[in-house]
Amino acid sequence: MTDATSSVPPADPLRVLVYSDDADTRQQVLLALGSRVHPDLPPLEYVEVATEPVVIQQMDTGRIDLAVLDGEAAPVGGMGIARQLKDEIYQCPPVLVLTGRRDDNWLATWSRADAAVPHPLDPMELAEAVIRLLRSRVPATR
Repeated sequence: MTDATSSVPPADPLRVLVYSDDADTRQQVLLALGSRVHPDLPPLEYVEVATEPVVIQQMDTGRIDLAVLDGEAAPVGGMGIARQLKDEIYQCPPVLVLTGRRDDNWLATWSRADAAVPHPLDPMELAEAVIRLLRSRVPATR
């Protein structure tokens, strides 16, 4: 007996760029989202980045489905990078900014980020925002 879903090819992973100069912050994001953020979405593949030039380089490849940018990163914060990406990349993938606190969400609006989640990171809030943003990248046939 064959499984009806066995003929469906596995979905390509969704590539999530995670930018922070702080390795602990990057690790918190990866742990909160895991390898599959939702059963209806393909697995996640992470690209961890610690510097702004590498963020730009990776985003320019066109192979990133979501960027998670730490607004508190130094020397270049994620909000400035988010604004630059939205200005320079045609059909820029969704961008989620990690803000210093909930009151900083207005800055995320300035940055043109598609979503914002404050520090300290709430894994459920982060996952919900990521699911919402990634659903826009996955064709309905998946």
